Amino acid sequence: MDNMSFEELLNQTLKEIKVGQTVTGNIININSQGEIFVDLGYKADGIIPKSEFSYNESDDPKDMFKVGDRITADVLKLNDGLGNVLLSFKKANSKIVKQDFESKVKNNCTFTEKVTSVNDNGLVVDYRGIRIFIPLSLSAIPRDAKIEDYKGKTVTFRVIEYNEETRKIIGSIKVLLDEQKQAKEAEFWNNIEIGKMYKGTVTSLSSYGAFVDIDGVQGLLHISGMTWERDKKPEDIVKVGQEIKVKVQEFDKENKRLKLEYDKKGANPWDKFAEKYNVNDIVTVKVANLMPFGAFVKIDKGIEGLVHISQISEKRIAKPDEVLKVGQKVNAKIINIDLENKKVELSIRELEGTSNELVEENNDNMVNAENTEETVTAE
Repeated sequence: MDNMSFEELLNQTLKEIKVGQTVTGNIININSQGEIFVDLGYKADGIIPKSEFSYNESDDPKDMFKVGDRITADVLKLNDGLGNVLLSFKKANSKIVKQDFESKVKNNCTFTEKVTSVNDNGLVVDYRGIRIFIPLSLSAIPRDAKIEDYKGKTVTFRVIEYNEETRKIIGSIKVLLDEQKQAKEAEFWNNIEIGKMYKGTVTSLSSYGAFVDIDGVQGLLHISGMTWERDKKPEDIVKVGQEIKVKVQEFDKENKRLKLEYDKKGANPWDKFAEKYNVNDIVTVKVANLMPFGAFVKIDKGIEGLVHISQISEKRIAKPDEVLKVGQKVNAKIINIDLENKKVELSIRELEGTSNELVEENNDNMVNAENTEETVTAE
């Protein structure tokens, strides 16, 4: 100032400052109370109290500014009672923040901010002094979670409603998660191929199979895609929540349908059957199911054949259960093999009167033991 002319000093002294005006000056001191003193080129210095520095009380002026830095603030009073011009940095800064905020909202930008408070209706976050409300329905908080636990946590969201007049600002976490889910689904369907392997999680079971989630895409794992054995149920093979490997069997991109196959299903047993058995072979089988027209019998693991009612006995019978019962072990002769349609026809009747005739089980223990056998070999 020693080098300044009298005219410059006079102009400085006569410099006009009005309440509400935005002014800029050099910081000359930041004291231990967090007050900032500013040289405004005016007859009095300006002061920014700690309460007028930021809407966030935990913000420390010394973390953002140092002596010599230039700072912009709004004039609140020309005299704070101690001869200083009372200034507000947070008000001047809020104009800049508002412009920045509106630009981000317009461009669908995402925000990552800390939750300042919670209530029964949702979360409240603060963006540099701007209050944003995230309703519970848009918070993506699980139903069994406690909303109180989210206070102080950092969340990422997008502003989906902004009304400057009513100061209504609504944020949504859910909209971002939905977009991520859609992006994953799109990537999945764009790269899907028959035979491609995926890891998935079993989400539910039904009488005909299981539903498996693969990165947000639900696929059907039919019981026929789980096992070759007809007497198995889905719950015997997988459990809800279990992570499994599956292979794409069929898919329909347009209707978003996916059919899967379990990687533990194993090799096609019919391939081995063709090598192992021939027409006229005599095999020991177990009765798996009785129908009005005949009996289905288990030949090997995953291989069942039909004994038509006319092939059960030489004597005339009205129903298969007159002679057979489920779980019973019998000897039968293979009379036809249709590998293309995976069908095997057998006859018990042709063995009647031979050393390979019907085998009766003598006690329940033997029946139970036989029911646990996974394979039945030919005699």
